[in-house]
Amino acid sequence: MTSTEQLTGERADLLQSLRRHRGFLLQTVDGLTDEQAASCPTVSALSLGGLVKHVAGIEHRWMLFAVGGAEAMEREAVDWVGQFRMEPGETLAGLVERFQGVAAQTDELVATLDLDAAHPLPSAPWFEPGASWTVRRVLLHLIAETSQHAGHADILRESIDGARTMG
Repeated sequence: MTSTEQLTGERADLLQSLRRHRGFLLQTVDGLTDEQAASCPTVSALSLGGLVKHVAGIEHRWMLFAVGGAEAMEREAVDWVGQFRMEPGETLAGLVERFQGVAAQTDELVATLDLDAAHPLPSAPWFEPGASWTVRRVLLHLIAETSQHAGHADILRESIDGARTMG
């Protein structure tokens, strides 16, 4: 039994919610080819593989923040365009594997981090200057972001082959 299986209360609730929305996102790519996962079937530039890649990347970065603040988060460069698409040589299986690895790391951190620990947010136009987020707020943000992108993914999947994954 891992430490995450023993969680109760708030930690268990946060992790259960995050896992549920991760599951919805992964369900949207089940059974797709790399070509389907890389396709952009709507007027947006989003692809299913790109969404899996993006969500793994943002979860990884936000957990860097949860552990070490903005400085830790900003140590890794972000490809603001490429994070939303499958690049040549990337496979859906590889993106899903990374997604699952990031999820496992996050799950372990949820079991150990102080949910009340706070760090100042990075300097960015979309953050209130001087604001701080707790680890709890980071987890709530990840749940919201993952949920939002799972909804995007559901629309993309339906556009590809008519499959409806969330309803």
